[in-house]
Amino acid sequence: MKRRILLHVGTPKTGTSYVQDVMFRSRPALLEAGILYPAERFDAHFLAALDLMSLPWGGLEAEAIGAWDRLAEQARAHHGTTIISHEILAHASRTQAAHALESLGHRWDLPADEQETEVHVIVSARDLVRQVPAEWQENVKHRSTLSYADFLAGIRDPERRTRVSSWFWAVQELPSILDRWAHDLPPEHVHLVTVPPSGTAPDVLWQRFSQALHLDGLELDHSASRANPSMGVPETALIRRINLAANDVLAPPDYRPLVRELLAHQTLSQRRNSPRISLPPETHAWALEVGQSWIEVIAQQGYDVIGDAEELRGAPVPEAVEGQSWADPDHPRPREVADAALDAITALALEAARSRAEIDRLHGELHETRQALERSYLRVSYRLREKIVRGLERSRPGRLMMRGYRTVRGRNSPSA
Repeated sequence: MKRRILLHVGTPKTGTSYVQDVMFRSRPALLEAGILYPAERFDAHFLAALDLMSLPWGGLEAEAIGAWDRLAEQARAHHGTTIISHEILAHASRTQAAHALESLGHRWDLPADEQETEVHVIVSARDLVRQVPAEWQENVKHRSTLSYADFLAGIRDPERRTRVSSWFWAVQELPSILDRWAHDLPPEHVHLVTVPPSGTAPDVLWQRFSQALHLDGLELDHSASRANPSMGVPETALIRRINLAANDVLAPPDYRPLVRELLAHQTLSQRRNSPRISLPPETHAWALEVGQSWIEVIAQQGYDVIGDAEELRGAPVPEAVEGQSWADPDHPRPREVADAALDAITALALEAARSRAEIDRLHGELHETRQALERSYLRVSYRLREKIVRGLERSRPGRLMMRGYRTVRGRNSPSA
């Protein structure tokens, strides 16, 4: 069987967490079908991506050293299909992408039909009308205090002078990502999975990924729990205000479980009646123009599109509705933020009660263990040994005898 490697390189916010979780949970079923998803831990491909690009990531880069080479070695050793997937691979430079392809077995000096390893690059993409708000919200969930207006201004700045705008375009500018990763591959080995419009049945995107990753007909574990849920305008505004107030006093190890997971993902994302974060009309029109330019580039290159390239344009600018205005995340309605804050406070109170109950339980177990230990000390055999030792310690010969005993037993403490 010819070795085939399917390399999914992003982009972020295109259903990647769900797809990766399904594959991680389904490794035995995949392997039975001849497909290797090489991961001993769920973040194995993330660490490999950090290693490939030498990206700093809160200290994880030290843990990631050597991860890409180990992953590539596993892929080269498997005579069948190997799937590698992580969305931050979209950030790779042309040099880093070339190194990745070479390490997986791609030969630049051979035509496609003579390659021992058949490498396919898969890119999943969504229109900027949805991606720009989603990226700002994701930044907020990672402790950002940047206002939405400043974020949009940075994204639209042609110079891309800020760290945020530089990162955004590195992982979202579709023609550039395709050029960096796939410029030397035949177009039929480059697959673009488009995210369907909002309101489409949830399984449509999975069906597209399944086609791109050759998973059709396999019974996989779809009990995924790593979806990355989104919040509305007041909820995101609330998290940003928490960041402004607490970033200096709340340590990173505490922020993720309490703010990002408990408040953002588990609590505030469950509120369904809030206005969604969207683009202001002028920025919306700009996003449509950029999306149209992407569609034209893709058509010229002749890549394999799974879905519909027209979906990359995005939904049109919504018509103004009388009595309603665009919901600005920088100036949300106070009542809506207050309602979201009430839900957040309730969640924190319940978590505090749960934590206190757990502490009480642990204290009870510790108390029981201490009592059991004390009871063991009061056994007859223990009291008899204690009486003998005390008797010997009263005389010089006895003390010499005990010193010799402790030397033989390797004990130097008088209480041993």
